[in-house]
Amino acid sequence: MPKRAFDGWPILWIRALPCEDDLMDETAFPPADLKAFLALCVGSWMSLRSRFDFGGSEDDWHTSERGEVTVSLCDQVAESVLSVQSADGAASELRFASDGDFVVMAQGAERSGRWQLRDDASLELELKDDDSAAIVLERIWFIKPNLRLRSTTAIATDGTPLQARFCSEIRRVSSPQA
Repeated sequence: MPKRAFDGWPILWIRALPCEDDLMDETAFPPADLKAFLALCVGSWMSLRSRFDFGGSEDDWHTSERGEVTVSLCDQVAESVLSVQSADGAASELRFASDGDFVVMAQGAERSGRWQLRDDASLELELKDDDSAAIVLERIWFIKPNLRLRSTTAIATDGTPLQARFCSEIRRVSSPQA
């Protein structure tokens, strides 16, 4: 069996702080499988997103914005479904099949790709954008149970980078009851 990047780390059972929705659970960290990874994604998140457009003008090549999203999980037999709702009302659904297939449904459009949980406990997503013939690669990982990072790269079919994004997200938590 190959050695995983986090072998030797103690598998901690983290008792999550009470979230805004008052749910508490125990989750292994780092996540060892897709179901554990997706369970860590559930909650309300504050985010800071940076976007770099390589073809943009000198004034427009970089933007940063704050955002908030709420993530919920519906775990079914054949697939796991994450529902993502942003504060501005935009909603999307991410469907993870156990065979590695992945579907994103947003704004009435559906895009498919593949997912893979890496040995370092990061989740890697690959989507093909049929409209622009680009490939979108996203890597999501947790530094701690309440700190999630995401990096996304859009690459043209000839390998030319088109856009890069980085996002740091902090889970909203409330103080424990006295």
